[in-house]
Amino acid sequence: MSDGLAIVGYALRESVRKRMFHVVIVLTAGFIGLFWLGTNELFQELDTITPPEGIDARTLVGATVLGLGMFGTLFLGTVLAVFLTLSAVRGDAERGLLQPLVVRPLGRGTFLGARFAGAAAVCSLYVTAVYATIAAIVHVEGDWSPDRIVTPGLELALAVSILAGLSLLGSVFLSSTANGVAVFMVFGAGLVAGLLGQIGEALDSETLRGIAHDASWILPFEALYQDALHRLTADTTGFTGFVLQLGPFGGAQAGGGSLLPWVAAYLALLAAAALAGFARKDL
Repeated sequence: MSDGLAIVGYALRESVRKRMFHVVIVLTAGFIGLFWLGTNELFQELDTITPPEGIDARTLVGATVLGLGMFGTLFLGTVLAVFLTLSAVRGDAERGLLQPLVVRPLGRGTFLGARFAGAAAVCSLYVTAVYATIAAIVHVEGDWSPDRIVTPGLELALAVSILAGLSLLGSVFLSSTANGVAVFMVFGAGLVAGLLGQIGEALDSETLRGIAHDASWILPFEALYQDALHRLTADTTGFTGFVLQLGPFGGAQAGGGSLLPWVAAYLALLAAAALAGFARKDL
């Protein structure tokens, strides 16, 4: 346990030394400021319009804005996850920093586990805090709260943990730059899967819906995001509920009871692949 905590501390010190957290803090402050300004303007405009019949305009605006904020939170969490893990193995090995850390009794498995645990914990706390902030902004500015407020935040934390795991796996095989690019491309692929699902819903295309569903489960951070969107308005019915199913950047789709077991299995597969690759790596 003490060895693992030492690795977590080493990773965090390296991140501070490279001023990674400074970048994330600046991006977060800018995002929250713009989100607050936009939310304030939207709800002020809402008081001056008459919505179409059958539409609960406050719920529509609140859920859409919060969904967009959740997407921004997940993106910023991905940036943090990549910063914390993109050079965890190959990058540090090439700089001669890794060899002293993986000698006995620490071992490579402990090193990988500690790096993942540290990155996942930091990123989870980060996205949970940002999500709570944007949910509070929506409540204060629009007097609206989601049907489920805790579970979506937890699902965002799980989603960013998966992205941290993917980045750590990539660091075993790829250089720092290539790994960072690859993770953001994977994140973009999840976004495209969500957009395909929206198009499939709009066109009533079973083929597109099937492709989007399969892709979101191959990249389960997208499935978690879609389920989190669904939970925002889980009790909302009628035409408002139908419109909100399209969601921002990915349809609001319930993940079902098999989602969390699949996430656990997916993380185990990532761990096995990372351990197998690291074990074969000549340091």
